[in-house]
Amino acid sequence: MSSNSVTRSCVLLATVVVAVGAAWGCGDGGQATATITAADTADQVLFDMTHYVTVEGIQRARVKAETAYFYSLPQLAELSHVAITFYDTHGAETSTMSAREGTYHWRTGDMEGRGNVVVVTTDGRTLTSEVMRYSQTRNEVTSDKPFVFEAPGRHIEGEGFTSDPSFRNVVAIRPRGTGGQFTLPNQ
Repeated sequence: MSSNSVTRSCVLLATVVVAVGAAWGCGDGGQATATITAADTADQVLFDMTHYVTVEGIQRARVKAETAYFYSLPQLAELSHVAITFYDTHGAETSTMSAREGTYHWRTGDMEGRGNVVVVTTDGRTLTSEVMRYSQTRNEVTSDKPFVFEAPGRHIEGEGFTSDPSFRNVVAIRPRGTGGQFTLPNQ
C-alpha cells in the first residue's frame, strides 16, 4: 500500500469519525434514555394466568391476572388486572378481590392489590381501598390506606384496617360511619 493510500484511508476514517460524532452530538441536548419494563427483566411472562393456592390440600385462593411477570430470585410475581378469590379453611369461597395491579409472593402466599382495590364477599358486602394486603400465615387482610366498607345497614370509613378474609371481624383505624359495631385497635 502506498503512502498516499494510507493517507487517504486515514483521512476517510477521520471524516467518518467526525461525522458520526457530530451526528451524535446534534439534537436537543438531552440525554439518551431507555425505558426498562417489567417484561424486560422478568424471568417468565404469562398472559391470562390462573394460579391455585392450596394449604394442606385445601384450596385457599385462586389468583387470576391478565399479565403476570415472574421473578425467580425474590420469588414473586407482579400482576396486572388482578382478581383473587379467597376460600376458608374448608375450601368454601369467602370473597373476591380485584385490583389494577398486585404482587404475589409465591414462597409465602402473601398478596397485595394496588389501585382501585375492591373486595366483595359472597353475601354482598364490599370493601374498597387503594391498597390491600393478604398475609397467608396470619390469615388476615390489612390496609394502611383509607377504606370504605359497605354492608346492608352499615357504612364504615376509616384510615386503615385489619380483618379476616371473610370480613366478619374488621378492626378499623379512626372509624366513622353508620350501623353496626365498631372495633378500635388496642392503643
